Amino acid sequence: MSRVLIDIGSTYFKISQDGKIDQYFRDFDTSILNDLSSKCADILDIYDSKDIYICSSANGGLSTLIVGLTNSFSLKYAVNIAFNSGINIIDTVLYPKIESYTPPSEKIDVVILVGGIDGVKSIYDDRLLRYLDKVDYQNIVFVGSRDSRSYIEESIKDVVILENIIDSELKIYEDDLKQYLTNLYQSDIMGKEDIKELYQLTSNQIYSTPYIVNRSLPKINEHIEVADPFIVVDIGGATTDIHYSRDLVNDNIVSKSGYDRLVFKKLGVYKSRDSLVHIAKQNEFVFELLEHLNVTENILEEHSEDATRVLMLLSIFLVLYKVSKHHAAYIELNLEILNSIILTGGITKVLTQEDVDDIILFFYRKILHYHHAPAIVLDRNYEIWTYGDRDMLNQSIDKE
Repeated sequence: MSRVLIDIGSTYFKISQDGKIDQYFRDFDTSILNDLSSKCADILDIYDSKDIYICSSANGGLSTLIVGLTNSFSLKYAVNIAFNSGINIIDTVLYPKIESYTPPSEKIDVVILVGGIDGVKSIYDDRLLRYLDKVDYQNIVFVGSRDSRSYIEESIKDVVILENIIDSELKIYEDDLKQYLTNLYQSDIMGKEDIKELYQLTSNQIYSTPYIVNRSLPKINEHIEVADPFIVVDIGGATTDIHYSRDLVNDNIVSKSGYDRLVFKKLGVYKSRDSLVHIAKQNEFVFELLEHLNVTENILEEHSEDATRVLMLLSIFLVLYKVSKHHAAYIELNLEILNSIILTGGITKVLTQEDVDDIILFFYRKILHYHHAPAIVLDRNYEIWTYGDRDMLNQSIDKE
């Protein structure tokens, strides 16, 4: 290939050229541009800016708070669109009970307001305004009933009004909100000074890595031997993502996309280590899992290679637990019918196939009461993201 693909992660950056992928541990004492330029000058000097394609997950993603009318439709639809756009959901609020909710203490990147099909009136009132006054947010978007627009527009400063995500037949309309959130995510990436500096290297748009990975899913069978339905679990330094086939979901959502994404912002192994440990300690099965691994809970307080390995294993268990029927977080996946699990990200450089097989079989036996697990594939070369990048690249070549 006469082009180079670069992925900037929270812990590593990767460079793919001519089918070969090299990984470099980031130097956090210098900017991404300086680090990349110093370590890869001989590669970057070969290519023109138009032939350098960059994606990034280094910013950790945007956060959202969603206010909806019902769990069955408005909240479920908005959650689905937010996750599939690469947005981290901090909390959801069921509007009829809004006065019982405690506003989040952290700053929210975008608030999503949704509820009611067009024609349904008098959904929102002053209770919403009183709640929002206590929320520190940067952006707010309304995608609910057309009949509530005037009240929302008059009452909330700088609100963005988009088409209702619930049509008259109670089907999902995702295009406008998904585009808005994707653009917001993109603006956030370009707004990060470290990422913005990378435009000195490329004349192409810098995309978010989760967006690129999701584009790769329909093409995975061309490169990796997997059986549908499957999931891709990407465990990184800041977040853990699950990309999954919609065949694994039983809901009332009719979507154009065959694949969706979940992100767990607090399950990263490095930058989110403290929150990962906290979540692990709250889980009723973790101490039994630690015993299975022949370690004590003291390992969670250590900062060593052995502790990092254990945290990686815990993150696999916890993310599967969070999408299982026993503790579904927003989305429940039918893991019982899963045929393949692809693991990618930094863990593939540390864990062995035996490590991964053991932890996933433990999960299936303990949580699902199955005595076998799906086929497990380790993307050791961390190349899945390149399939999506090449798709983007091929599209740009076609335009040329």
